[in-house]
This record gives sequence, C-alpha cells and structure tokens, in this order.
Amino acid sequence: MLEHTKAVIFDLDGTLVDSMWVWTAIDEDYIRKYHLNPPEDFHEAMEGMSYTETAQYFLKIFPELPHTVEEIKKEWYDMSVDKYTKEVTLKPGVKEFLEMLKEKEIRTGIATSNDRKLVEEFLKARQITHLFDTICTSCEVNKGKPAPDVYLKAAGQLGAEPSACLVFEDVPMGILAGKNAGMRVCAVDDWFSRPQDAKKRELADYFIHSYEDITNQTYEVL
Repeated sequence: MLEHTKAVIFDLDGTLVDSMWVWTAIDEDYIRKYHLNPPEDFHEAMEGMSYTETAQYFLKIFPELPHTVEEIKKEWYDMSVDKYTKEVTLKPGVKEFLEMLKEKEIRTGIATSNDRKLVEEFLKARQITHLFDTICTSCEVNKGKPAPDVYLKAAGQLGAEPSACLVFEDVPMGILAGKNAGMRVCAVDDWFSRPQDAKKRELADYFIHSYEDITNQTYEVL
C-alpha cells in the first residue's frame, strides 16, 4: 500500500478518531435547544460539507435561527471542545502507524471538514501534533468534499504530487474527494458509516478495519 507513496493525508472524524458520536450528540442537543424540525435526509445532506458550509446549511433549512454563520460555528465549537480534548480517542493502531510513517520519512497531513482550532486542540491534548506536517480544513478552500480542493491543498503543502499521495477516509463523499484529487484512497471502517460499506468499497482502492491491518498486511485490495 505504501509503495511509491510520498505523503499520506488523513480525514479526521471517523478516520483517525472515533468522534462521529460527538456530532450526532451535538446535532441532537442543538436541535432540541432551538426546537428545530430537521428533514429526513438531514445528516446525509451534510456529508462532506465544511464547518462553514454546514452552518450555512443550517441557516438555509432553519431560517428561524437568530444567528449568523460565525455565531453558529462558535456555539458548536464551545459544545464540542471539551469532548474532543477529554473523551474522543484515536482509532486502534493510529499512533503506531503515524510513527512508522515518520520513520519511513513519508510526510503526513490532515484534510478535514472540521474546525481548525478544534483539530489543533485535539492533537495537542493527545500529544501527537508533531506527527503531522500540515493541517488543512475545507473552510480554507473554495469547496468542501467531494470536491478535491482540501486534498489538493494538503498535497501542495506537503510537496507531493497527487499521484504520490495516499488518502484515508471513512465516508463516500470523502473517498470521492480523494479520488477526484487523483489520489489513491483507503476506506476506513467506522460504525457511523457502516451502512455505506458497499459504496465505500466500490469507490476506494483499499479497505481497513483497523490501522493494524496495514502493519499486519491484512488490508483489503479492492
């Protein structure tokens, strides 16, 4: 999998960390707080959106909200930062895999739809900031996933051609973003996206249940 790879770029939520439960809980708390009535395709419609795009989506479908995009983003940050720094955990084998990549001098980055400050706080709390060479967020590019923008920006900052990059993603929209960027993509098992496993396997080049599958050579080639 790592042959001819110059850079490895990771999505964050559901890929590097078990955190999708945080956003489900925050969505439910936020909806309850403001007495909102979300549409049936609520979570599906938001898949791949940047932090800013998601806030804009909220204002579009809930015009009764008395807030700006920045106010919504700030409230979500305040609701999530404690959970990210104290409760969210790395997926099994992640730290060992990152350390292996450093030993092999393969550069590493994060390309996420999440908030930059939240990502930085999480990495700091887990003492793994030094294991990443760059962080890019979808709020810093023109379009969120499945557009390739955030992955192309990360590749540029890592000094690697897209064809020499390997992406790790947990949802179809993210996998598409990596493929649209001309990169190889490894799909990562996560409870939140498990109902989409067939689609993930259809789109990706590899599939892992754990990062230990890479060191054990038990990953799936699709």
